[in-house]
Amino acid sequence: MNEILKVSDITTTDLAEYIRLAEVTSDDTNLLKSLLKVAKSFMCDYTGRKSEDLDLYPDFVIVVFILVQDMWDTRALYVDKSNLNKVVDCILGMHSVNLL
Repeated sequence: MNEILKVSDITTTDLAEYIRLAEVTSDDTNLLKSLLKVAKSFMCDYTGRKSEDLDLYPDFVIVVFILVQDMWDTRALYVDKSNLNKVVDCILGMHSVNLL
């Protein structure tokens, strides 16, 4: 896998390699595209930041991979905020602007 420094540089090929898919079908690619969009949307909702701001934080790259892997493993197109991965929670919490 190439070095990825921005969320916008993440491809479905990168995601497939990360979750260790041996063979990637067109259905897999379509699902990975959807999961990537969902992960980005979740990150924006969680932090209160705009999608164009995601590239400002290199540590958001691993958050995308973790979220996509979790959604892939559970095959559910949602993220349970009450049971969020601790790494994801910590990184997104550091960059949240909507703390109430």
